[in-house]
Amino acid sequence: MREAPPLQLPPDLRARLRALRLQPRLASGSRGIGQHASRSRGSGLEFAQYRAYEPGDDLRQIDWRLYARSDRFFVRESERESPITVWLLLDATASAGQSDQARPGYSRLHHMQLLAACLLQLALQQGDHFGMLAINGDGLQLVPAGQGARQRDRVHLQLQGLSATGRWPDSARLRPLWERVRAGDLLLYLGDGFDEAAITLLQQLASARREVAALQVLGADEREFPFTTGHRFRDPETGEELLGDGASLRADYLQRFAQARVALQAQLQASGIASATAWLDQPPELALRALLERGGGR
Repeated sequence: MREAPPLQLPPDLRARLRALRLQPRLASGSRGIGQHASRSRGSGLEFAQYRAYEPGDDLRQIDWRLYARSDRFFVRESERESPITVWLLLDATASAGQSDQARPGYSRLHHMQLLAACLLQLALQQGDHFGMLAINGDGLQLVPAGQGARQRDRVHLQLQGLSATGRWPDSARLRPLWERVRAGDLLLYLGDGFDEAAITLLQQLASARREVAALQVLGADEREFPFTTGHRFRDPETGEELLGDGASLRADYLQRFAQARVALQAQLQASGIASATAWLDQPPELALRALLERGGGR
């Protein structure tokens, strides 16, 4: 029997989430008062530092007293607290329907829904704007960014209606994503991370000044490969099948799996994308804490 998406967070989990913060590096300080420290040019709430004048800076920002002493132009930067827009990007292609043998009713998509609900809670308690983007064989599903409890409920409703279907669509069908996610926004990806087109998209977003972080959502069976007898392995997106003996395949599989994960982490790190792994058999806050400590949303 299919388990219900676990979007109603239990009180103990909500309490543990209170210790976590989404604090992106690229917050621009241009959208009002919130909980994210950011460097904004011009007047602000608290002086942060001086920097050299750059063409295009407002002349009113120049510290003329410092110019009189140094004969050089310097601009005052201020630190202010500013809300951000958080986007959740879920890879809901067919591979998200995979589950572990020990818990067949709980899929990768279910865990992504739970992680998404936790991230929504963090954005809500910080007063941030947030929206959702989900990608599967149907293309791009979008919940425009908003704020508050009603917005959370709208995203929850969309999350509950998601199904793991199809393959990653072509880039033309993802064009609305670029119209919504603006420079300086924080985008949090949730998926298995093994679709090269998905990783390319994350790299393109990061290079276009969107702050990107990734949670690779994986199963315990992928980590441990517990198959010891003959087993039919099937790719849920291509339908390709492999019939083999689990015991004889295990060592080679684990080596290749570890290499693939290391290669992905290096690829993301080279693009300035923080990442962490969320395992289906572990509490969601473990992965969230690891991601935030590595710079995802910090």
